[in-house]
Amino acid sequence: MASADEDLEVECDGYLTRCLEGKKATDIRLSAIAVGTSSRGGLGKLSVRGSNPVRGITNVGLSAIAHGCPSLRVLSLWDVQDVGDEGLMEIARGCHSLEKLDLTKCPSISNKGLVAIAENCPSLTSLTIESCKSIGNEGLQAIGRCCTKLESLTIKDCPLVGDQAVVSLLSSGNTRLKKVKLHSLNITDFSLAVIGHYGKVIIDLNLCKLGHVSPRGFWVMGAAQGLQSLASLTVTSCIGLTNPSLEAVGKGCTNIKSMCLRECKRVTDSGLVAFAQAAGSLEYLLLEECDKITQTGILNAVSICSKLKSLSLVKCSGVRDLPPQASLLSPCDSLRSLSIRSCAGFGSRSLAMVGKLCPQLHHLDLSGLTRITDAGLLPLLESSKAGLVKVNLTHCLNVTDEVVLSLARLHGETLELLNLDGCRRVTDASLVAIADNCLLLNDLDVSKCSITDSGVAALSQGVQLNLQVLSLSGCSMVTNKSFSSLRTLGESLIGLNLQHCNAIGSSRVEALVEDLWRCDILS
Repeated sequence: MASADEDLEVECDGYLTRCLEGKKATDIRLSAIAVGTSSRGGLGKLSVRGSNPVRGITNVGLSAIAHGCPSLRVLSLWDVQDVGDEGLMEIARGCHSLEKLDLTKCPSISNKGLVAIAENCPSLTSLTIESCKSIGNEGLQAIGRCCTKLESLTIKDCPLVGDQAVVSLLSSGNTRLKKVKLHSLNITDFSLAVIGHYGKVIIDLNLCKLGHVSPRGFWVMGAAQGLQSLASLTVTSCIGLTNPSLEAVGKGCTNIKSMCLRECKRVTDSGLVAFAQAAGSLEYLLLEECDKITQTGILNAVSICSKLKSLSLVKCSGVRDLPPQASLLSPCDSLRSLSIRSCAGFGSRSLAMVGKLCPQLHHLDLSGLTRITDAGLLPLLESSKAGLVKVNLTHCLNVTDEVVLSLARLHGETLELLNLDGCRRVTDASLVAIADNCLLLNDLDVSKCSITDSGVAALSQGVQLNLQVLSLSGCSMVTNKSFSSLRTLGESLIGLNLQHCNAIGSSRVEALVEDLWRCDILS
């Protein structure tokens, strides 16, 4: 018989938890858990991820949990093919304290099992149904009728779920739903109208790949004026989100603070600017693969949002270098974090303009911007008055020592993290400047830079004593000569990456591992 104590943990809120994965997920182990935990207050949380291909989990195993663990509060079943309605009905009958249920890739569970949960587990606060092809409107309608404490709802890739389910879950006058995620469902404009009218306590709304929702659906959702508590909205790959509907959402969701738009191909500059004008409380904006939005729209939106704290642009191909125009726009003094990642057309002219608009940055992430040069970065560093704390320049191939020297001189008193991974034109001179100026730096990545033993030696002799994580991965010119320097640095390090440093012998690495027992060394 398998041991019930194996992999058993106690969570911070006091109840026993267990997670079974792959080959360990069998009925025998579930039975052992049910017997072994009964004398210790019972199991509070069970997660099953996958199933043994020969003797996998079935209704029998789940029935053992239902009878032996009446105090079960959290149940997650992921990719469990042979558990069906009978097993879930046993859980419903035996575990009335169930608060959170996650069913992912459970093709044998249908509405019948979910109805049993609804009728017997009134304390349910969180429900996730993903890729369950047999669950549809009936089961979720039962949840809407019976589970009045439900606060978090995720439904994804369930082809039988339609408008009836959404209406039942949200149209109740006393709904407590605060977090709603609807992904890849056959719902229409009607569902979004219901959300816009009845979602008065929704704080976080996530809508993805709703192919049957038209622009009118999003427009009505905003115009209904019911989403007054909405603080975070994420829309991904929804063809119904257009400029007018985005503006309506901004006007209707007056307290929205975080907006994420991913793959919204019909939103252009005018829609973004109109949304920015309407959403006066906006603090966080992320745009990913929104290819019709250009630098002009982004700069105008930033200058409008007086409370904006964070701006992230990811793979936005419409963002390209344009003639200077920042002098006509107002600076965004509230912006503290700027992330522009893998935007292939973004170059130095754009970066210089952004710098003038964002004088109070603390965090800067420009990873994957292969076109930017020192000419664009230096003005940004000069115009940043608050002191940069975290800077990521991963794979900025044209950045040289001049940028790092300026960064160390201007922001050395505040800089805590610097990532120069793949900046092949950065040399030992940068490490000398870092050692002399960056007193608070605790995380440094110079992987695949042109660093030699001299640079490592300079770093080890620096006045800074706070370096905790150092990556030299792929620095082929660092050799065994750096052994003593690395040992000195290791006095404060908790992480050291020496992968692909082929000029450092294995015996030297083994000696470092032995000497620096507090440090996690990758080699």
